[in-house]
Amino acid sequence: MKKFILFQEVLAFMICQKLSDFPKSELQKLMSRGNQLSDVGPTVDAILKNVLENGDSAILAYAAQFDKVNLSALLVTQKEIDDAISSLSPVLLSHLQKAADNIRKFHEAQLPKEIWIENTKGILLGQKQVPLSRVGCYVPGGRASYPSTVLMTAIPAKVAGVSEVIVCTPARADGTVHPLTLAAVKIAGVDKVFKTGGAQAIAAMAYGTQSIPKVDKIVGPGNVFVTVAKMKVRDFAEIDFPAGPSEVLIIADDFADPKMTAADILAQAEHDPNSISVLVTPSEAFAKKVLLELDSQKKAAKRREIIDAALLHSAILTVENLDDCVDFSNQFGPEHLQIMVDPKSEDKVLSKIKNAGSVFVGNYAPVPAGDYASGTNHVLPTSGYVRLYSGLNTMHFLKLITIQKISKEGLSNIKDTVVALAEEEGLFEHAEAIKKRFD
Repeated sequence: MKKFILFQEVLAFMICQKLSDFPKSELQKLMSRGNQLSDVGPTVDAILKNVLENGDSAILAYAAQFDKVNLSALLVTQKEIDDAISSLSPVLLSHLQKAADNIRKFHEAQLPKEIWIENTKGILLGQKQVPLSRVGCYVPGGRASYPSTVLMTAIPAKVAGVSEVIVCTPARADGTVHPLTLAAVKIAGVDKVFKTGGAQAIAAMAYGTQSIPKVDKIVGPGNVFVTVAKMKVRDFAEIDFPAGPSEVLIIADDFADPKMTAADILAQAEHDPNSISVLVTPSEAFAKKVLLELDSQKKAAKRREIIDAALLHSAILTVENLDDCVDFSNQFGPEHLQIMVDPKSEDKVLSKIKNAGSVFVGNYAPVPAGDYASGTNHVLPTSGYVRLYSGLNTMHFLKLITIQKISKEGLSNIKDTVVALAEEEGLFEHAEAIKKRFD
């Protein structure tokens, strides 16, 4: 690897150093995404304890404290949903429906097939899928509204057959939920919506309150407080995976378009001040072109303050070749991975990717396509957790139950094996349970 380039507030004064000369602590900070999760642990613990002990009253107090809204009730009424939908243009609703249709089709294709095999004569083995009973979907609010996250979390749950799907999302300052979010709730088939966000929403879904029912599993992205809360309530409700501030890693060579690449970096950066964008390229000339584009494009960005904060801990790396790009990407383990290289090299690069949440191949496959309407899921592990977890899919909402149908002939065919192994393990009654069937 040749150089490490770190974004700073003024792009004209970016640091350019050989990677070997760059402090290892700074590189580790990039790889670990700043390790923010441990910093908010005590605050989250206090919130969880308060909600567990005080239920709705704690939730309402946090709405006033964090969201600056005084609520009289947490449940969104059917009238609120109907009024929200009637306030939207038919064109916007049709776009939301189109996105929902694509998401539904892709996740229906993910459903596992029923299995029945006879690997020993007289022994029929099967597997059935059973959906979870109740699932809670966390939909962020705060700096923006995310109706797309309603579709991404609730549609796969409904496709899997979950009986009851609830959504928790913060209310706006006037006590309402964004109309498009409520339209997404209707389209996705959500059963109930509650006006609460942050770690307190996670606590409510995990423990249950007077208004909000306890769920079997909590899914959906959020900030570091939400992510830590999800990780701490796993004794009460299962979760999908840690899904914190968004991130992208772009592998690009000279065949990529600098203008598109810069736009993709800014698109990721506008999510959150803690979002991370990384470009890794074997072309120093391309890296410089992207820098110039970033300097130009970000001047017109509407969420400039957020973008500037995110770019401070984002980076551009120049390396020797595409193999180095792939090696770094697999070490980093990005939530989103864009591959913008010579089309002749696309499949080769893709075949070597081991750690990524969702991969976008080609100049015309930007992350926002998957964020909204291509059909894949945008709820993905962050902070390197792609090494351990898959992105949200229908299997997150299903339990697999194995089945055995065994005839006397079938048991006879494995009798000696079972008896021998049971007795060797010292479990003699296990062996007798087999022998007595043939006395």
